[in-house]
Amino acid sequence: MARPRNGSGTFIRELNRSAILAFIWQRGPVARIAIAKALVLSPATVTVLTRELVQEGLVREVAQAPSTGGRPGILLGLVAEAAHALGVKISSHGLTAVRVSLDGEPLQFAERPFDAAAPDAVDRLIDELALLASSGGGRSRLLGIGLGVPGTVDPRGGGTVESPSLGWRSLPLAARVGERLQLPVLVDNDVNTLAVSERLYGRGRTAENSITVTIGRGVGLGIVIAGELHRGALGGAGEFGHVRVLEDGPLCYCGGRGCLETLVSDGALASAGRSSGLIGEGDGVDRLRDLADSGSLDAREIYARAGRTLGRAVAGLVNVLSPQLVLVSGEGTLAWPHLEAGFEEALRANAFAPLAGVPVEMDPWDDAKWARGAAALVLRATFSPPLYEHQSDDAIRARLTTIEGAA
Repeated sequence: MARPRNGSGTFIRELNRSAILAFIWQRGPVARIAIAKALVLSPATVTVLTRELVQEGLVREVAQAPSTGGRPGILLGLVAEAAHALGVKISSHGLTAVRVSLDGEPLQFAERPFDAAAPDAVDRLIDELALLASSGGGRSRLLGIGLGVPGTVDPRGGGTVESPSLGWRSLPLAARVGERLQLPVLVDNDVNTLAVSERLYGRGRTAENSITVTIGRGVGLGIVIAGELHRGALGGAGEFGHVRVLEDGPLCYCGGRGCLETLVSDGALASAGRSSGLIGEGDGVDRLRDLADSGSLDAREIYARAGRTLGRAVAGLVNVLSPQLVLVSGEGTLAWPHLEAGFEEALRANAFAPLAGVPVEMDPWDDAKWARGAAALVLRATFSPPLYEHQSDDAIRARLTTIEGAA
């Protein structure tokens, strides 16, 4: 197991600074005494460390707390403009980018076309990232870049990506981008970044335990447990789309048969529509959805059947994880009116009775949320206690120190 890299005194000091910054980030504006109580630190320690943070330009006194009879307390908040983070969602056909301030508020939004299958795709990606990094405030205050990709990311391999949908195999994406741009780079599964975004800024803010299921080109899953994103051995929540739900079902690109993805993804729905003669060979899921919107009972039944299949699969997750909230998102939610009834019916019928009432919310498809979550990876590294060696996180914290010195 990795061990803390500093002497015990320095290590504890770093941990306390990070914890204080994180608390102000999440709860601010907040009084010093509230920080001390919440983090179980002495008021003197909080006073010393917050004074340093104010001097470094990261924290400022923003208001006075209402008096309860004694001297009014001072509330502390982040200096949001002190530093920025850039988050980018990468898909096979485009890039969605969001630059955020230190408190996570969006400052700039951009979309770019992108062909992941092009021979020079990674070089083109880096060129686009260089332009994005230089705009909207420039590189001088940019802490780092967070990238969300469809696929698995090896947390031990410097951001090495396996993404069949992008056609990327064993690609050391973080290393290549970081080397070219000379910026810290964090890479994660894109559904993880969406789950982070929902937890920090969206519908999951009040849920310590939640699951985010995405539907569309594939099926994805993000899991939040006790307020933190769950990461399996490969850095994600596993491959929910490749849970086998039908013996001897359709062949999946993974080599298995009857995977959930082969029955409920956009491609599977379009295939069902073509097999039934509802849409032509050259038509896709948009045509099937148009028919369902127009009242076609056959098209609606295809969606209802897919909704029931997805609902049964999600019921298994609910039985195991007991979440407070189920979020459904992704481009496939454009057809949610046709999926919802079958999904709800199957979920309630197959969930363990005490858990069957779990709320389900459809989160409208918005790639900017995924990109904002990717930016939050950088902010999280800035504020997370430096318990163990992690090169990318260390580089971000080191860059923050440089930005502080320039402020």
